[in-house]
Amino acid sequence: MKKSALQVARAAYQPKLPKALQGPVKAVEGSATQSVGNQEEIKALFPNTYGMPVIEFAAAESENGQAINVGIILSGGQAPGGHNVITGLYDGVKSLNKNSKLYGFLMGPGGLVDHKYVEFTDEFIDEYRNTGGFDIIGSGRTKLEKEAQFESGIQILRQLDIKALVIIGGDDSNTNACVLAEYYAAKNYGVQVIGCPKTIDGDLKNEQIETSFGFDTACKTYSELIGNIQRDCNSARKYWHFIKLMGRSASHIALECALETQPNVCLISEEIEHNNMSLDDVVTYVAKVVADRAAAGNNFGTVLIPEGLIEFIPAIGKLIKELNEVLTDPATGESREFDSKDAQVAFVKGNIAPENLAILESLPKDVERQLCLDRDPHGNVQVSLIETEKLLSAMVAAKLEAWKKEGKYNGKFAPQHHFFGYEGRCAAPSNYDADYCYSLGYNASRLISNGKTGYMSVIKNTTAPADQWIAGGVPITMMMNMERRNGAMKPVIRKALVKLDGAPFKFFAAHREEWAQNTCYVYPGPIQYWGPSEVCDQCTKTLELEQA
Repeated sequence: MKKSALQVARAAYQPKLPKALQGPVKAVEGSATQSVGNQEEIKALFPNTYGMPVIEFAAAESENGQAINVGIILSGGQAPGGHNVITGLYDGVKSLNKNSKLYGFLMGPGGLVDHKYVEFTDEFIDEYRNTGGFDIIGSGRTKLEKEAQFESGIQILRQLDIKALVIIGGDDSNTNACVLAEYYAAKNYGVQVIGCPKTIDGDLKNEQIETSFGFDTACKTYSELIGNIQRDCNSARKYWHFIKLMGRSASHIALECALETQPNVCLISEEIEHNNMSLDDVVTYVAKVVADRAAAGNNFGTVLIPEGLIEFIPAIGKLIKELNEVLTDPATGESREFDSKDAQVAFVKGNIAPENLAILESLPKDVERQLCLDRDPHGNVQVSLIETEKLLSAMVAAKLEAWKKEGKYNGKFAPQHHFFGYEGRCAAPSNYDADYCYSLGYNASRLISNGKTGYMSVIKNTTAPADQWIAGGVPITMMMNMERRNGAMKPVIRKALVKLDGAPFKFFAAHREEWAQNTCYVYPGPIQYWGPSEVCDQCTKTLELEQA
């Protein structure tokens, strides 16, 4: 594989580790835990892995040096730093015993089920240190939830003498890891399962998980692009840029990018839902900012839009919830099959409540068809395919044209559109993510050597210098509750949405009027890998404000 000059130089970077992981460790156990909701139901579903204590690693005089074979899976969408989790785990198991082996299952959980794998070697692993992407073994979205899959997996794990499996993924993937850990524990198969918190969306976090890996790098990558656009915007002074940002179920990315770049408008889905705003309310809010800036002679600006905005508008969210229900076959739990797209649209319109039908038919025809037709692998509406940025700008243009006829507006409105998603998923990790991910992987090796299963690898206190970070593990069941998915109640890890009473949102809310009226743009520039710590090693604004 040919390397760029940056990759060659970057390969030499040695990620920093918490002091507790720099030598032998022992696990210090806290008190018993319970799930965040539906305690009795979760306990009944996970009798072998429920109630385990939170653990923290402390320095020890010695530790188990027995050789162990470990498997690792990359699951779901890519996030910067995934390769460092793997290199951290590799170095961790080798530090315990040089005869330990690490196997990677190819193209996600499907590699475990289909017995497709590779054994890592020093030469192989060194090619991927501190690089972005998941191309070392690939990723996939196969869901581990059926007994046949678990049994197929145990066959290859026994063949390779693998005693522990690490699953790197988001909330759904780690829910699957929890189910797999419980199954193997119940069967006494002798295989440990450890999870690792990944998602650029930032919605896999709680009191124990400060941030999911990849969020820092992705937000810095997007903020560089937004800063570039704002510099151009402030130079040409004739365009309004509508920028949609990845993040289906939460607005963490949009909020963090707003804190980093100070745009004129940033919509927060959770606030819109809380305030019971209609689509017209949102459009009116944006149009008002455009009109006020035009009155001051500024016919330009930037608007940040979270990817999942449309389903947080209460009326549309209610519609989408019913669409997910009617398009799921209650007998199988899978998406219904139709002879044609027109037949599917007709079925939807004939089987949803009249008030939801009215909302559906009030939307532009292309959006209406997208809502009826496009489904993700979990059977849900593909909101990421809806061009919300174009929908909003068109509706703002219509609103401004109406105001112009009424003499309420006399500016110029020329929109430009952008969607930043894939641009951030495989970026070379920032120093923060390189260190954090390496620590998560190395820490997972210690969870394994201490005999833990059904745990998430966690690193805390990450706003401090890396040697002061706290390493340990959290039972995955502690993060779970019951939610309705595809027509049935299922155990899942609770998603973390933007907290409207949290410090990051409060800071944003206190400054957004100033940012709307004035041109307060910040231009973050590209991620810096070498230089002063205050430039290169900083965490996100979100984490800084949350931990202040």
